Amino acid sequence: MTHEPLPPVVTLTLNPCVDVSYDIAHLIEDQKVHATANRYDPGGNGINVARALKRLHVPAHACCVVAGEIGQLFERLVAHELDHPHCLRIEGETRVNVTIQQSEPRAQFEVSGLGPPLSALARQELVDEVLGLTGGGYAVLTGSLCPSVDAGFYAELAQQLRLQAAHPVIDTQGAALAQVIDARPFLIKPNRYEVEQLVGRALPELVDVAKAACELQSRGIDYVCVSLGGAGALLADGEHTYHARAPEVAVASTVGAGDSMLAGLLTALARSEGPAEALRLGLACGSGTAMQPGTELFEYNQMQTLLGRVDVVRVDHCMHA
Repeated sequence: MTHEPLPPVVTLTLNPCVDVSYDIAHLIEDQKVHATANRYDPGGNGINVARALKRLHVPAHACCVVAGEIGQLFERLVAHELDHPHCLRIEGETRVNVTIQQSEPRAQFEVSGLGPPLSALARQELVDEVLGLTGGGYAVLTGSLCPSVDAGFYAELAQQLRLQAAHPVIDTQGAALAQVIDARPFLIKPNRYEVEQLVGRALPELVDVAKAACELQSRGIDYVCVSLGGAGALLADGEHTYHARAPEVAVASTVGAGDSMLAGLLTALARSEGPAEALRLGLACGSGTAMQPGTELFEYNQMQTLLGRVDVVRVDHCMHA
């Protein structure tokens, strides 16, 4: 299937990493354990979104910072994965994230490294690059902030993007998420717990989540997608609210599943395929990534098969909430 060319799509990763994954039989305290497999991938949420977008045939500009010798490895890895990486070199050392997949008993362990601080000058260079590349297109602001970056960074950048008629897509947490709401982003993708923090109450049932999503959407956000873990996801667009469960798959690793889901959502919405199709594509991409080992993302043909297994239903409990 061919699609009309999309407006520019840009991702921003303030704290990228080299993702290292090891497969082992069993982790034993104070004992050396030999891996049965290992792999190295360029990582960070925005980088993963850009990798997933490429699999969906959506060209994306991936803006990030790199530092030190690990940063050089990152640049080599990302050159094989992305067509348009934009790496700003800074002082320090790019972080390393480690994922360990244990088979007996089945378990996954993740360790996230510390990234380098980001100077005010480097921040401004990134902002200028993102604004310039995005134009009136889509900018994905996702992932953790460096310790030196204020929690309001995404909100300020989202406001600037809105001023130039661009579409900010935000997937973050904590204070950064709370502050970005008033910047009226195009799309946010919190999980149930994060929505509970935003609205200040528990959301035990799907109807409760739906009402809360519509409350957030009514504050000027085009789309609110709530990730519900094993219960799938919910998407509110102001007119209707949709829910879908992810297809049951053999989970190999959850790393990158949320980023793949975000890429699917954005792709369908940017192609004007509607919220129901966006939710279907997002869950198919996320589930496809969960089937892959380590930090690998979904295979396109496998994802296409999963699309037919995602049932989307309309749940309009929150109309005019």
